[in-house]
Amino acid sequence: MTGAMGAEAVRLRPAVAADEAAVRGCAEAAYAQYVAAIGRKPAPMVADFAGQIGDGVVHVAEGADGTVLGFIVFFPRGEHMFLENVAVADDAAGQGIGRALIGFCEAEARRLGLASVQLYTNEKMVANLSIYPHLGYAETDRRTEDGFNRVYFEKRVG
Repeated sequence: MTGAMGAEAVRLRPAVAADEAAVRGCAEAAYAQYVAAIGRKPAPMVADFAGQIGDGVVHVAEGADGTVLGFIVFFPRGEHMFLENVAVADDAAGQGIGRALIGFCEAEARRLGLASVQLYTNEKMVANLSIYPHLGYAETDRRTEDGFNRVYFEKRVG
């Protein structure tokens, strides 16, 4: 998938092993602001990106110059697509890249005949609590897991 976002053409593609450092760097930068509020690194900062890339569940948004501008991690879970992680590089924020990555996840869920996309975010990530409803996601649950206070969302796509 390619598209014009800002002045730069962006291509969405499966991540490869060589993308691991860029994906990890993007995650570190995107989630670092939440470490103090949560009291430890959020789960996306300590993910096994090498394993996830190897499993084929990571896709990147790549600029015309080959720079990784953002990434998304998603995979089928039962009748739903589970969106585990999405982040955009600071210098690419506000260009529609996050929306394009989430839209790609939703399109893949539809293509596979899945009923919905499900995700969770930390309750301390207040921007996400407003972004996801704006994208059509409804809050479905709040619970504490692995020491994190999580807010669950779902969007019907099928």
